[in-house]
Amino acid sequence: MTSHDGHLHAGHDHAGDQHSMHEGHEGHGDHSGHDAHGAHGGGGVNAMAASATLHCLTGCAIGEIAGLMIGTAIGLSTGWTIALAVTLAFAFGYALSTLPLLKSGLAVGAAFSVVLAADTLSIATMELVDNLVMALIPGAMEAGLVNVVFWIGMMIALSVAFVAAFPVNRYLLQRGKGHALTHQYHGAEPVQEGVRRFIPSFSSGALAAVIIAFMLGGLSVAIADEMGGGSAPVEQVEMEGH
Repeated sequence: MTSHDGHLHAGHDHAGDQHSMHEGHEGHGDHSGHDAHGAHGGGGVNAMAASATLHCLTGCAIGEIAGLMIGTAIGLSTGWTIALAVTLAFAFGYALSTLPLLKSGLAVGAAFSVVLAADTLSIATMELVDNLVMALIPGAMEAGLVNVVFWIGMMIALSVAFVAAFPVNRYLLQRGKGHALTHQYHGAEPVQEGVRRFIPSFSSGALAAVIIAFMLGGLSVAIADEMGGGSAPVEQVEMEGH
């Protein structure tokens, strides 16, 4: 009887050991997966932060140029023109972030509320830095749209603004804020009915191409205008000579 009890006890201990080993193995596996997920998450956060910053940068660039064009066309003062440009920069920045949420089926009011919470700090940082850099570049603010100084200054200002806004977006994403609030909707199945199915989707590469084309187009027009303006006095002098 003692021998039998000892055998049972030994068997019980063996089963317990197996169970402990199994639990330890599962725990170790989960821990490894967690570490791998953390490493992947770091790269994912950087990619998401870059994409979020690019969306804001595109909206800011389009809004600012549109504001400057409108302000110049209707004869607004420099201060009011800048105010209009900043307002439109926020409007276009919000719009670009709202489109994917609307395409996923979210209501307009709900989508705007999410974007307002997600993008405001990023756009504000970008606008502050962008206008500060433009103000520091001699003659950039007063140059006008058809001027090489303006476009080169804008390229520098937007580049610095991107660098400044990227860590802001990354910080917010790591804490579940910023574009983390919109990320769940970006992965949702797009609505395939009604007007929402016509809402376009913009990749990070497409947005980058839009910004580059926008800047180079403006710079090309400015260069062409200056070259044309430079030749006019020479032709005028020749005509006066005759």
